[in-house]
Amino acid sequence: MKNSIVALGVIAVLFACNSKPDGYTVNGSLRGEVENGTKVYLKTIGDNNQPVDVDTTTVENGKFVFTGMAGIPEMHYLFIDQVQGNSALVLENGEIEWSAQKDSLNVAKIQGTPQNDIFADYLEKFQGISKRAQSIQEDMQKASTSRDDATLTALKEEMNELQEEYKNFDLTYIKEHPNGLISALLIDRALASRTIPTEEIQAMYDGLSPEIKETKAAKKVLEKLEEFRKKEETAKNTEIGATAPNFSAPDPNGNELSLESVKGKLTLVDFWAAWCRPCRAENPNIVKVYEKYHDKGFNVIGVSLDRKAEDWKKAIADDKLAWNQVSNLAYFNDPIAKLYNVDAIPAAFLLDENGVIVAKNLRGDALEETVSELLN
Repeated sequence: MKNSIVALGVIAVLFACNSKPDGYTVNGSLRGEVENGTKVYLKTIGDNNQPVDVDTTTVENGKFVFTGMAGIPEMHYLFIDQVQGNSALVLENGEIEWSAQKDSLNVAKIQGTPQNDIFADYLEKFQGISKRAQSIQEDMQKASTSRDDATLTALKEEMNELQEEYKNFDLTYIKEHPNGLISALLIDRALASRTIPTEEIQAMYDGLSPEIKETKAAKKVLEKLEEFRKKEETAKNTEIGATAPNFSAPDPNGNELSLESVKGKLTLVDFWAAWCRPCRAENPNIVKVYEKYHDKGFNVIGVSLDRKAEDWKKAIADDKLAWNQVSNLAYFNDPIAKLYNVDAIPAAFLLDENGVIVAKNLRGDALEETVSELLN
């Protein structure tokens, strides 16, 4: 009988260790003078990149509590009425302990659940680097004031080493914490900075755990990776030496016009818009080159990224643009702009008689010099 009781006890302990928490509790502790009844907001970031309310509670004697059920762990934010700033935490099932001074919400202490422990570890190490940098800068200022060149040189070397450590810190943390939500968020930040090759970012994403790949943050990374790969592939199609992709779109009269039908010995595909001041400033130069070299085989087709037909047509008349024009009136969602990987204007592609791109983004005298050289 005694052995049976022991066995049941062991089974109960194992079950308790392996069972997942049934819901979340955020136990908040706020230091500083905060009136009872002050509202605390739990928010997430919506699809429009704006905060969205998830829940609201109040402070009583410096304490507040949120409870509920969480699905996949996601980053959330605490906002407190009449208090500046906010505090990030990972909302996941379990007991989350949060504490902060009311004037320093951004350095709150968060612990109690796996993802928040990883997040807190990242913040602690990152802040450690920041504090070291601040200390070195203060010492450098003192050394400079006292004209201690030897110390200043040593401190500069130390700062260079720290900057290298800082540059690699996020990448190292991602690789060492594949099961951390913070890793997915750091990959997203690396994508936004565009300082790391897509292949390397893809490898970091591939290294994330299956659980983290199910988070919104990781899914967002995957969507961006696919988008960047498409852009990179498109960019190859519009490099110098590539054959320019053909396209067609409505002209100002609503008739479909294709690139293939207007090509000359040289053809300028000019992306512009009525609202684009640099484009309008460049138009007189294109007019001059067109009038001088059109009889020798120089053609232009304008691709407008306007939204309104009346603005587009008025700009054509005002700037005296005598060449062919097309537009889908779709701004940067224009399919031709996407086909040519155009995300800023003015942008232009100069094609030879075979449709091969021979130059890009020529403006001012450079356009006339190139056209003259190729046609004469």
